Amino acid sequence: MSRAPCTVKCGCSSRSDQQEVLAPPRAWTQPRKDSTEAEPHGGRSGGIMTVFSPTLLLCAFGFSSSLRPFEPFITAFLLGPDKNLTETQVVNEIFPVWTYSYLALLFPVFLATDFLRYKPLLLLQAGSLVVTYVLLCRAGGLLATQLLEFTYGLATASEVAYYSYIYSVVEPERYKRVTGFCRGATLLGSAAGSLLGQLLFSVAEVPLLHLAFVTLASAAAAFLTACFLPTPGRSLFFHTGASAAAPGSSSPSEQMKGGREAMIPRSPEPRDGGTGPLEVLKMLFADFVRCYRRRPLLAWSVWWALSTCGYFQIINYIQALWEVIQPSGRLMIYNGYVETLATLLGALAALLVGCLPVSWSTWGELALAALSFLMAACVFLMDRLGNIWVCYGFYVLFRAVYMLLITVATFQIAANLSMQRYALVFGVNTFGALLLQTLLTLVVVDSAGLGLDINTQFLIYAAYFTAIAVVFLVAGLCGLLSKRISKTEEPTMEAQELSSSPDGTPCM
Repeated sequence: MSRAPCTVKCGCSSRSDQQEVLAPPRAWTQPRKDSTEAEPHGGRSGGIMTVFSPTLLLCAFGFSSSLRPFEPFITAFLLGPDKNLTETQVVNEIFPVWTYSYLALLFPVFLATDFLRYKPLLLLQAGSLVVTYVLLCRAGGLLATQLLEFTYGLATASEVAYYSYIYSVVEPERYKRVTGFCRGATLLGSAAGSLLGQLLFSVAEVPLLHLAFVTLASAAAAFLTACFLPTPGRSLFFHTGASAAAPGSSSPSEQMKGGREAMIPRSPEPRDGGTGPLEVLKMLFADFVRCYRRRPLLAWSVWWALSTCGYFQIINYIQALWEVIQPSGRLMIYNGYVETLATLLGALAALLVGCLPVSWSTWGELALAALSFLMAACVFLMDRLGNIWVCYGFYVLFRAVYMLLITVATFQIAANLSMQRYALVFGVNTFGALLLQTLLTLVVVDSAGLGLDINTQFLIYAAYFTAIAVVFLVAGLCGLLSKRISKTEEPTMEAQELSSSPDGTPCM
């Protein structure tokens, strides 16, 4: 399991929340033939109760699974007297296991989520968290700690089911409201967990081991809540129903506005109420090729994968840097307050995206370059200045900038997708980010690779974000130059057309 800071996404404050950012809601749409058919079984009041019950349970699940007062102090706990592990063991041998397991499990869990219709994966997520914290509280030694990192990776990969579930049990017109409820619940749980952990640790002087017990109880509550959730009858790919996946399904943003036809429609698929694994894989591959042929979507997706890889590395190893700057064994640490503030400011930054007077289609790549430079500067200053308060401040700024940009990327990508392709593209982007993170971890962090110390790692991460900024600066300048050339050529072509007669000969 890992230290601090999730998958829009939302200002997530822990590694568990990463999926909230990276895997936006997956949903299917069902064409509505008439008002009678659209009304839920049991009449209008019955439909409200049908929606209210799973929404309330899912919000309770999201809050309980995100309430983790222990997570801001995981590195301090592992390095402390309870586990007595060394910094090299924690940073170079234990934490990388989560990255490897998350990558290995993401795709099979993604398919299993749809095939098993969500609920079993919610149980798996909460159950994996319970096992993780039981091992954390009771087991000791390097191998046991690596095992709990694996179970935590399983829990993180299973989070894809959380945002998928609700869209299979509510009507399309309620998607936006229900999404807000679910995101709010996880955000509140994450912020409340960090704040509660800090208050218990610094004010009530509760031992860190007891914070692990509190987090275990919260995970157990999430497991019990998931037991009462109904199993949906339909899903996105394997259990589509007779009309659940029409080719004209609109994009998420369009669906909320009741609007226009999606720019990238679905590939044809069987309509017999179910689809085999081979057919699903063929359909996914065909849609993968179709989606990533579009340059705007490809550009935003590349930034998504590159920046999310670096973001994962920062939030996974920031506590180790804080421990070097201000060891928790000798001085009071305030990780919980910082995570709470970073979560709330990240959420605020995401909400302010709609207020920014920026034409992202024109200036998007240059904006990505400029703000990536800012993120690189934050990482560099965190590493070099050696002051814990400066490090805290630049960490909060780094998180806020990332949340702003990832929200913009989410909407820019979703605007070009049908609802069904929404899940595929964000899943591929997340997988790409994890693949890059695995390579970076293997080379830079893992003891089997270079096994660098934490300060050198952060210096490399600063250079990594600088490289991202340079790439998008060049791409943005080339794009502007290309548009400028196109505009200058248009009047010339119009003049040539006007100076020619209808038969193509010049006018005399």
